[in-house]
Amino acid sequence: MLLNADAKGVFPIAPTPFFEDGAIDYASLDRLMDFYHASGCTGVTVLGQLGEAAKLDAAEALQVASRAVARSHGMPVVVGVSAPGFAAMRALTHDVMALGAAGVMIAPPNTLRTDDQIVTYYRQAVEAIGDDVPFILQDYPLTFSVQMSVDVIRRIVTTLPSCVMLKHEDWPGLEKISALRRLVATGEMRHIAILCGNGGLFLNHELERGADGANTGYAFPDMLCDTVRLHTEGRRDEMHDLFDAHLPLLRYEQQPGVGLAVRKYVLARRGLLSHATQRRPASQLTPAAMAEVEGLLSRLAQKDPRALRVEV
Repeated sequence: MLLNADAKGVFPIAPTPFFEDGAIDYASLDRLMDFYHASGCTGVTVLGQLGEAAKLDAAEALQVASRAVARSHGMPVVVGVSAPGFAAMRALTHDVMALGAAGVMIAPPNTLRTDDQIVTYYRQAVEAIGDDVPFILQDYPLTFSVQMSVDVIRRIVTTLPSCVMLKHEDWPGLEKISALRRLVATGEMRHIAILCGNGGLFLNHELERGADGANTGYAFPDMLCDTVRLHTEGRRDEMHDLFDAHLPLLRYEQQPGVGLAVRKYVLARRGLLSHATQRRPASQLTPAAMAEVEGLLSRLAQKDPRALRVEV
């Protein structure tokens, strides 16, 4: 099943589970994949930035992708293949597509500064991996320091038919979504899927601006699925009420540097990860931070029982 421009719903960015000694915990990865399917996710992305892809060697990356595809329950699996050079990107792309991946995600290197440099980079990336491989364009200037204007995205989409999705993570970025959808409405750009990141921090309004769903982490991907479903069903107040209940934890988890530690802590607390371990170098939650997360979860549980601790 290849990814296409009609993708919708939630494609969670799966964390890579580790044991306390840093070895990959494949049983927890299986549990995550089962949970994503049961929660109504429409796809999964592995080896994303918060999947700690840079801490894996080439063989490990391929093993994680292979395990996710094997346990996907028919969900399309997207693999992050961003790399300093095109040789490594090409090799991983060809390997994961042979395993049954649905497509790949490519982030821009932080050396790109001009519009022409950005467009040229993605043209060369497609030449490297092949124009038969669907790819997601990742637009995350807060992390990658690459500013993609609406026109740059239009140029990439127009000149590279294998670009089927934008992972929208600009911030503020609501006007960008509206502008892109206007280009489609006026025939100046073909339709592509727009799924949003930033931990889901603005998902409720992004959906109302024309986004198709979420492609992000957050420790409650099932809530993201519910948010998209309620929006699709036109139940606006219920959508905002659910989202607002989670917003304090969403905000806390989105802190630079400690966000993944928070996410893994909560996923372990929910019984989905055996350990909250990150592979080194890594940040860890202090006792004070753990207490703050517990306080947020306690308050959230008053409105959403999924925040209650799961004993495993």
